[in-house]
Amino acid sequence: MNQLAIRPQPLGIFALPSGYLVLPPTDEPCAATALAALLRGTTPTEWPQAWQFYAHALDGNITAALEALPSSPEPLAIYNRYVLTGSHIDHLALHIMLDGELACLHDVAAFTMGQRQEPPPMDQATGEIRALCLIAHAAAAIERGEPTAADHYFADAIAAATPVSPTLAGQIYLNRAELAMQTGGDVSLITRWLQQALDLIPAEGGSDMRARAALQLGQILQEYAGGQRGPLQAAVRCYQEALRFFQRETHPLEFAFIQNNLALAYLAMPMTDAGDRLRGAIAVQALRAALSIYDPEQHPQEWTSARLNLANALQYVHSARPADHLLEAVAIYEDLLHRRDPATDPGGYARILANLGNALAHLGVFAEARERLNAAAALFDQLGDETALATVRELLANIAICEAQGNYGSLSTPTV
Repeated sequence: MNQLAIRPQPLGIFALPSGYLVLPPTDEPCAATALAALLRGTTPTEWPQAWQFYAHALDGNITAALEALPSSPEPLAIYNRYVLTGSHIDHLALHIMLDGELACLHDVAAFTMGQRQEPPPMDQATGEIRALCLIAHAAAAIERGEPTAADHYFADAIAAATPVSPTLAGQIYLNRAELAMQTGGDVSLITRWLQQALDLIPAEGGSDMRARAALQLGQILQEYAGGQRGPLQAAVRCYQEALRFFQRETHPLEFAFIQNNLALAYLAMPMTDAGDRLRGAIAVQALRAALSIYDPEQHPQEWTSARLNLANALQYVHSARPADHLLEAVAIYEDLLHRRDPATDPGGYARILANLGNALAHLGVFAEARERLNAAAALFDQLGDETALATVRELLANIAICEAQGNYGSLSTPTV
């Protein structure tokens, strides 16, 4: 029987091909520490010589990994070479010589590489190896259009992995949550699974899987926060966690997306104390960071949305220079109006007009504010948007009161 001398193995924790490689036995002193690091999803600071092939594979250097493998006819060496190369000759040899746990892993790898049509049998698999087999069965169920069956496989895979490889279990929780999101699953379950992924995947590894879980959990918390401070603060913590991995230099678009969402979460919090003023300033900074990445030609939708969010934030957050903020907001709204077609997007055009009118009114430029607001009101009336129309009419009424009183500095306006 081809049983593995080292258990548990860090199977499935890292991206392929590393995630399917098997560590051979070694008595080198640093092996235990290196294995513990790999099981946490982190790179060891010191590698046993016998595991140098794994280190090279993690670095993406497949040629060096192959050179570091022993030129041995032993099944484990052939299996690791097969994982690195996908060689059909090695696949056939392994099919003949393997049994037990290594045969299960070979079947998993062959299925993933498309050299085996059916997912692997699980009768000889335990622990992390059984978890990988179950993940393969879940993938097959998804391909067949059977998400319920796939979810059951994921649940069984989590149960198999949790006692021996918690990091792998956390990643499977993320896979399960993502499948549920794609198929309209229960939001409370998705939230719980994403949180369990965060609880099980260590923060120290800088894992993309942990960052994905944090980002998706933040989005759900923000979407269902209903303006409540607690869920919004939790969403902010998730975004900050995701930014540990999705950094400007390595993942610019993800960085910009998170910064935009982070700003919106801050702006949605009730502004009731001095700390909220700081959060408003941070929101403006986050939007500026997003706009440093987004380009109007390459990312027109994202750039426009972030610009509009920035203009809205500049109107409503506390500032020591409110007039400067309002003037910048007016300039942004004017620019966006030139880029928006009222014929194809009358609602969006009207909202920009209304926000522009609001900013002009706060600056005391009432004549121009009235012009923009009346144009917005006409569009909202045509669209039958009674809520937006009522807001614009309230703004116009406040302007009339200020003009009658000769007051040009303390306009009270609702949010458009």
